[in-house]
Amino acid sequence: MRKKITIKKSGTKKPLEHQFSRLKNKTFSIIKKIFSQRIVLIAGKVLGFLFIAGCIFVLFLFFYYTYDLPKPEKFTETPFIESTKIYDRTGEVLLYDIYGEEKREIVPFDKISDNIKHAVLATEDANFYQHGGISIEGLIRSVMIDLKLQSTNYGGSTITQQLIRTVYLSTQKTISRKVRELVLSIELEQRYSKDQIFDWYLNAIPLGENCYGVEAASRTYFNKSAADISVPEAAILAAVIQAPSRYSPYGPNIDKLMARKDYVIDRMEKVGYLTKEEAEQAKKEKIEFEKSTIPIKAPHFVMYIKKYLDNKYGEDYLKEKGLRVYTTLDWDIQEYAEQVVKDADKTNISKGSNNTAVVVLDPRTGEILALMGSKDYFAGPYPETGGVLFDPKYDVATMGQRQPGSAFKPIAYAAAFKKGYTANTVLWDVKTEFNPACDPSGNAAFSANGAACYNPQDYDGKNRGPVTLRKALACSLNIPAVKVLYLAGLQDTLQTAKDFGISTLTDTDNYGLSLVLGGGDVNLLELTSAYGVFATEGMYTQPVNILKIEDSSGNIIEQNQKQSRKVLDTQIARQISSILSDNAARAPLFGENSPLHIPGYEVAAKTGTTQNARDGWTMGYTPFIAIGVWTGNNDNSPTRDVGVGIAAPMWNKIITKILESHDAESFTPPEQIANRSPALLGQLQPGDSNTILYYIDIDNPLGPQPTYPANDPQYSLWQIGINNWLIGTGQYQSSIAPPNN
Repeated sequence: MRKKITIKKSGTKKPLEHQFSRLKNKTFSIIKKIFSQRIVLIAGKVLGFLFIAGCIFVLFLFFYYTYDLPKPEKFTETPFIESTKIYDRTGEVLLYDIYGEEKREIVPFDKISDNIKHAVLATEDANFYQHGGISIEGLIRSVMIDLKLQSTNYGGSTITQQLIRTVYLSTQKTISRKVRELVLSIELEQRYSKDQIFDWYLNAIPLGENCYGVEAASRTYFNKSAADISVPEAAILAAVIQAPSRYSPYGPNIDKLMARKDYVIDRMEKVGYLTKEEAEQAKKEKIEFEKSTIPIKAPHFVMYIKKYLDNKYGEDYLKEKGLRVYTTLDWDIQEYAEQVVKDADKTNISKGSNNTAVVVLDPRTGEILALMGSKDYFAGPYPETGGVLFDPKYDVATMGQRQPGSAFKPIAYAAAFKKGYTANTVLWDVKTEFNPACDPSGNAAFSANGAACYNPQDYDGKNRGPVTLRKALACSLNIPAVKVLYLAGLQDTLQTAKDFGISTLTDTDNYGLSLVLGGGDVNLLELTSAYGVFATEGMYTQPVNILKIEDSSGNIIEQNQKQSRKVLDTQIARQISSILSDNAARAPLFGENSPLHIPGYEVAAKTGTTQNARDGWTMGYTPFIAIGVWTGNNDNSPTRDVGVGIAAPMWNKIITKILESHDAESFTPPEQIANRSPALLGQLQPGDSNTILYYIDIDNPLGPQPTYPANDPQYSLWQIGINNWLIGTGQYQSSIAPPNN
């Protein structure tokens, strides 16, 4: 029989199951404790690893985003793009600004108005002079607003950051750009003074209309320097910074611009730059903006300059290197000439002349003082169909090639004087045929074999018989002028014109005796310059349009060094000036009080009118000024009375204005000529009816009288013309045997 075994419960002893449970719990507790310690250890190691990895990653990102950043110490080696500016002769009047994507003019910090500085600081970075390049408060505020709006459009950048972004970085809002921006801003602040950084900023910030920097914007919007900007104008510039396109003074959001302008003024008051009264007054001030966003003065002259600059320096260079071009233009004279032409336009159009060109230059230096290539560069062409009577953009003054009419005559007379003829030499103003193949009576249009005859008439259709060269030139008689060209020689006359700077008479094979009446094409600038040879007693200076060119640092890279050269004998130049300034000599045709006469002043003048009055010219000069005026139509259509009737009154007003502001100067009279034959001196016997060709050898006028003058092909034609005139006027003397016809 088995004995039942029982376990007695007594004292602290516990049943076996309980002891086992306790042992299990203790074991688990130990294991858990050990495991927890390991977890903490492992977790610590992991976190440490992650921290180190994060630091490494941050450093990696930092170096990744900044490894190729430019060095702040080289900031000054990164030149701002500057536009090329074209000025008048004083350097005070800006005629034109040549720029590409950036129109900029760098000005010193002390030449920028405090109004601008205060407006920008108050609006863009009031704590600029306190922070070290970045504003923690601004960054936090920017992040909070960006998170709230779920965008990255809020700024919060300091002036330093904006400068870095403008010069070195893009405006794209990315983390990488922001990191790079912050790094460079801090470095820049460590290396340069606050004023220097602010200076760069004010000269670099984009302000709309392709303007970069406050000087370019001040010139564009207000036509004044940044040094002269008022408080409300400064507030406009500061307002534009936030959104140059949206707040453009020439855009549709002018009301928004004005509202932001007032906000800027309020900020200036809050920061302490303005009192409350000053702020209120500034808000009330009316702001006048320049009408044109791309101003240009003396446009044809500027385009003439720009063509030269483009050819020499290249368009890209002009747009970026900040050249300063000081031209010869006198803005006061230019502005007055433009007004004179404008005032005369209605009258000119009524006479069929729709365009005008003007050149004013100093004959002693060749400097162009005023130039108009058309009556109005900014007007529209007309008519819309058919021929173009008026083309505003085409520069007749420098590019046009028009027939000069009688305005060419003084050059031919000068060529004749070089061969020995004088102002007293007598020619016959009688109906004359100049083509030996034609009827010598001068009544035929064509010869028997179909060749064109040439028998020009005087302006008024009259014939005056024997006249001196003085009277012939002063009264602009055509028939004696053709004879003068023949006596001077076509090729010698062309060479004289070339010596005088006229470059357009190149079709030499097709010129004939009609050249003296304007049979070749010239342009106004060269013809005005040619008249300057007479004004300077024989000295020619090529027209000058630029005094000097400076680079952006003020170094002279080009300067006018054109020299005058002697192209005409002094006494011959004086003879021409004596004739053209002789009001009494021209009075029989023009009258005592014509527009060519300036009472109280000695002025030389000559008109020119081409066939059917297609071109009208008035050329004139004193010892210190030469002026040329052309009138007509671009399509070469006829006008009515353009020489004296249209061009001369405008010429008169312009030269009178200049004379009134200058001390009077007279021409030096020519010396008396004695060493000539009686025929060249006009000392003929009473009743002498021989042509000049009877007395001189065409190839050697200063030589002995030719034995057989009839050998000259023009001799009989000229003499027949004289005889016919004598017969027609009842003055022919039968006792004087007519020459062999």
